[in-house]
Amino acid sequence: MTENLIEIRNLCIDFNTSKGKVKAVDHVSFTIKKGEVFALVGESGCGKSSTAMGIMQLIQSPGVISNGEILFENQDLLKLPHDEMTKVRGRDIGMIFQNPLDSLNPVYTIGSQMMEGLLVAQMDKKAAWQIAFDMLRDVKLSDVESRMKSYPHEISGGMRQRVMIGMMLCRNPKLLIADEPTTALDVTIQAGIIELMNELRHKFDSSVLIITHDFGIVADIADRVGVMYAGNLIEAGEVFEIFDHPKHPYTRLLMKALPTITKSEGRLKTIKGSVPNLAEERPGCNFADRCPQALAQCRVRKPVMQEVGQGHYCACFLEEGVEGGCIVK
Repeated sequence: MTENLIEIRNLCIDFNTSKGKVKAVDHVSFTIKKGEVFALVGESGCGKSSTAMGIMQLIQSPGVISNGEILFENQDLLKLPHDEMTKVRGRDIGMIFQNPLDSLNPVYTIGSQMMEGLLVAQMDKKAAWQIAFDMLRDVKLSDVESRMKSYPHEISGGMRQRVMIGMMLCRNPKLLIADEPTTALDVTIQAGIIELMNELRHKFDSSVLIITHDFGIVADIADRVGVMYAGNLIEAGEVFEIFDHPKHPYTRLLMKALPTITKSEGRLKTIKGSVPNLAEERPGCNFADRCPQALAQCRVRKPVMQEVGQGHYCACFLEEGVEGGCIVK
């Protein structure tokens, strides 16, 4: 599992607002290998979902992809004509959006929506129905024949999430993007969804980009993890390397904010201050004002990603290493 399926290079996504240009994603670079699960984590508004929407080229006005390359199987998706990119969506790259109720059409049955992508690909209706039926069984829905005839409002949130996963896997995409796949689900349903995704990604040999703020989900499913803050990717590496040896001050503070089984470590830590206004030009590190270890140069220029260990990357002046930027391999 060494070959890269997708490589994001210096991706920039800006939103032009009345208060200025907001740099939602600022020179983000990482790769996802074939068969790998890569997790993007960070607090709300850090650019995780915008990165995913950028990969799918679903950024809407006033947003714009202002820079970068998205190499999918060595083909730059940003250079594809609209019609060609439309073919890539669903067939090669599938995406599970945050709210399954909003993503499903309320006036069409589950079965018809499951079959839609297959019929667009010129598949026979009977064959499409059978694939959709089998997929709903694979995602562990009970009474599949009845569910095929149900409408989205007639099933639970957990069932709708399973339908969305099944819908995206019907065409066996090479990359599955899951944006907060367990949002608004209770803990037991969350565990079932993560277990299901793990089973299906091995069955269909799909790579997965999972977007979350839940480190528990990351530990359960991810091979590697990237930490984002205020539009920047600040640390990345093997999941348990990041858990055991976080390098960036922000990642360390996040780890201290995780709840523990016992109370021996005292109260949970909080990160003082607030996220900077991304519409304002900042010459230095976006985390400098909140960082307890900030240096003078942190407010003068931005740190770049450096390899600080085997497969472990960090963008921080506290970590000495190779000069110059690099892509997270």
